[in-house]
Amino acid sequence: MAGRQWQPPPSRSKSRLFLLLLLSLAAAILILIFSAAPSRTSAFAGGSSSVSYPSAKPETSFLVSLEDFLARHQPSSREDTARATADDAVVARFDESVSKREELKLPEELHYPMALPVRVYVYEMPRKFTYDLLKLFSNTYRDTTNLTSNGSPVHRLIEQHSIDYWLWADLLAPDSERPIRNTVVRVYEQEDADLFYIPFFTTISFFLLEKQQCKALYREVLKWVTDQPAWKRSEGRDHILPVHHPWSFKSVRRYMKKSIWLLPDMDSTGNWYKPGQVYLEKDLILPYVPNVDLCDAECMRESQSKRTTLLFFRGRLKRNAGGKIRAKLVTELTEAKGVVIEEGTAGDSGKAAAQKGMRMSIFCLNPAGDTPSSARLFDAIVSGCIPVIVSDELELPFEGILDYRKIAVFVSSIDALQPGWLLSYLGNVSSAQISKMQDNLVQYSRHFIYSSPAQPLGSEDLTWRMMAGKLVNIKLHTRRSQRVVKESRSICTCDCQRANSTGPPLGNFP
Repeated sequence: MAGRQWQPPPSRSKSRLFLLLLLSLAAAILILIFSAAPSRTSAFAGGSSSVSYPSAKPETSFLVSLEDFLARHQPSSREDTARATADDAVVARFDESVSKREELKLPEELHYPMALPVRVYVYEMPRKFTYDLLKLFSNTYRDTTNLTSNGSPVHRLIEQHSIDYWLWADLLAPDSERPIRNTVVRVYEQEDADLFYIPFFTTISFFLLEKQQCKALYREVLKWVTDQPAWKRSEGRDHILPVHHPWSFKSVRRYMKKSIWLLPDMDSTGNWYKPGQVYLEKDLILPYVPNVDLCDAECMRESQSKRTTLLFFRGRLKRNAGGKIRAKLVTELTEAKGVVIEEGTAGDSGKAAAQKGMRMSIFCLNPAGDTPSSARLFDAIVSGCIPVIVSDELELPFEGILDYRKIAVFVSSIDALQPGWLLSYLGNVSSAQISKMQDNLVQYSRHFIYSSPAQPLGSEDLTWRMMAGKLVNIKLHTRRSQRVVKESRSICTCDCQRANSTGPPLGNFP
């Protein structure tokens, strides 16, 4: 029979092998795709990213990190401009675009709107608000001898309050260099953003510009930001404003009181913030940048035998407002056994003396400064010295994530000023309790360190975790404000909350 020669059918084993090879190849491709595009919900659900990050030691010096940042970054040729046509129609179209995207996220993203990473749009502002101010600091800090009216070195104050730099530098870094990309990501379309970051350096401008020049720049920033459609849509509720020094941005900040302020404390006495401007439901407390070096686990082991001072304090002994308690405590504690109290001095010698004193002490006294908070608290934490906090109006960073009772002693000012009370109280703390708190300090210190690149569980990371918890409330008040008829009812602003007050210790020492 003529025709094509008969061929035996392929063996079943060869077919199976070929199929297995195809499936393996498809699986490998899928793994590559998903590892390159991290899920928004992976960090929230406890997942981990397969992205490899630089292994270099993080830089914690503001000066070193800033010099590197300025060398590697240049202002963008593109600047967000306040649109002259940002009228009601433009804002309405923007709002409609946001609404459509949010409607899509709701069924697609399991934990929306609370999930990590937080999506942040970073405004590309004119360079006079950003890079020019950083360069002004960089060009002058080596030569200046400027002091504030109370004797504090200006450039050191800027370093202590440089949280605006650390957050901005991290957001601008490439994703491949950002270990906290599962916590926060930068987005490039405003409609995609959960929050908007305003990269204006309020502390640098306050201290390094002439007074009238500074006020004029503040007014320019105010107009630039409040003219943006995204601001008009929410009245600033989803905008982040770094005002970490209590004197900064003071002349215009009342016009931005609905935005999220990044603060060192709140001071409900009204000395620094007007009633209704700040409250925990809206704003975020962030730690000062420590002025001393970190005492890690090895350092703590080596310093144990040297910690022979019961209670240490070094700083300015006379302060204003709530800080007046310092002078009274000094009178009470002077010449007491086991207590070292020193008048602080500025500069490298002052830093060295403070660091040495804290590493030789078990407890470090932390009374209020001019404001309820003080950078000394964070110096004590990273030095392994148990803080003794005497500040009745203090609010603390990341409280809600961190339990400060594990690392600090809280004492009311009334008790602290009773003759002999404080030293008797501290003297009754057992060695086991002290050892446990010192171990906790070693573990907690990482939460108060800013670095480049920003590290998991560092200050920047916890900042965005706290921000994520505010998103539902931000969206609630944004939508509610859009539909409430003016004058029909009062709009809740949560500014009637009970004031913070540190009471006397209850029961035994924890």
